Amino acid sequence: MGEFFGTDGIRGEAGKYPLDEKTIEWIGYSLAGQLARKLKGSPRIVIGRDTRESGVWIEAAIARGIATSGAQAHFAGIITTPGVAYLTRYLKADAGIVISASHNPYDDNGIKIFAPSGQKLDDATELAIEADLKAGAPSFPLIQPATFEIDRELKAAYVSYLKHEAGAGLNLNGLKIVIDCANGASSDIAPELFSSLGANVTVINASPDGRNINLDCGSLHPELLQKMVLDTGSNMGVAFDGDADRLIMVDDLGNLVDGDQILFVIAQYLSARGELDGARVVATVMSNLGLELALKSSGISLVRTAVGDKNVLDELIKGGGSIGGEQSGHIIFPKISFAGDGLLSAIEVMRVAADSGMTLSQLTAGMKRLPQLIINVKVSSKPPLDSIPEIADSINSLETELSGKGRLLVRYSGTENKLRIMIEGEDQDVIQRQAESLAEIVRRSIN
Repeated sequence: MGEFFGTDGIRGEAGKYPLDEKTIEWIGYSLAGQLARKLKGSPRIVIGRDTRESGVWIEAAIARGIATSGAQAHFAGIITTPGVAYLTRYLKADAGIVISASHNPYDDNGIKIFAPSGQKLDDATELAIEADLKAGAPSFPLIQPATFEIDRELKAAYVSYLKHEAGAGLNLNGLKIVIDCANGASSDIAPELFSSLGANVTVINASPDGRNINLDCGSLHPELLQKMVLDTGSNMGVAFDGDADRLIMVDDLGNLVDGDQILFVIAQYLSARGELDGARVVATVMSNLGLELALKSSGISLVRTAVGDKNVLDELIKGGGSIGGEQSGHIIFPKISFAGDGLLSAIEVMRVAADSGMTLSQLTAGMKRLPQLIINVKVSSKPPLDSIPEIADSINSLETELSGKGRLLVRYSGTENKLRIMIEGEDQDVIQRQAESLAEIVRRSIN
């Protein structure tokens, strides 16, 4: 992780460094230059964006940088992040650029770059771009004006892929669903897709105005979706975030279904069909212990990674597997795509429901989530926890107390001066006391 590129590309407040126009132009120029040196020829780059108002001028700035380099760009307009990952493969392009800040508020934005495989850009190329940016003006020519047109056929190709390949053989006739598009990139794609597969669709939060993306809606705020599922008597609800790379669902009883439960439902289905490679699922340290226990009872192991869909994907590639993901709703099917895709994940859950004849509440009944609590403690520094006897002793004592019936995770935030305490157990009141006790010891010992 470098100075500009974090675990999910470059992200920050739109208009402020490094997401100001000049720096964005330079990013476009530098990326094209790095690719040209690798390829020993002119690269092709696919570009898409979500519905934030800043996406319009960021797209134009990227276009100027790429055009000045002499590279060829294909503009998909408003499209999901996994849509750009798909188009990069589909067009055999050399890179894909997504202009999005995912689930963040509208005034943030970001630049995420995909390799042709659909994986995120390699570290070496990111570091080379960062070196150019640090060198500044001497590394760049005068950026030239550029014009571009949106190719409407690109989005159509992605929707066609979801319908005819990912959704092959899936008939949703008679299924009533509510779709929350988070006023984001899935606002026209999702209703079209699920209607074309035969579902009776009710759509909410699909009227983007540039500023309402993720605003009290979508996967982070599913309260209205829960109400609408019950009010309309629907079979299920699906909620995406702003760039639709994550999925949160609502079952027929109005209950939330998170990424852990989605992993459970699909893993059970694949296992029963002999299609769960290695009899294992990859998730992160944040996934609920209830997922691990439910999978274990079916003879399926849970492999945990550090937080981040990139870490999940790396483990799926390294160790093999058919499915992995995060509690937040990033689900990855490595045989289909290296990018988490909320629409694809929804298709797969609906396929399980259609093939089994079961409701979503019935499909998730085999997994019981343990009470989980997360406390963030502000710290003035980040010393190794095992170097502070009082903290180390408290952690060891808690882990012994929770052994076999709970779980403790204590780690510093990678981006803030905070220590995160995550604790799971059988009783909410008990884990609340345990977490607060440890948090007080941390405050006293570090600050």
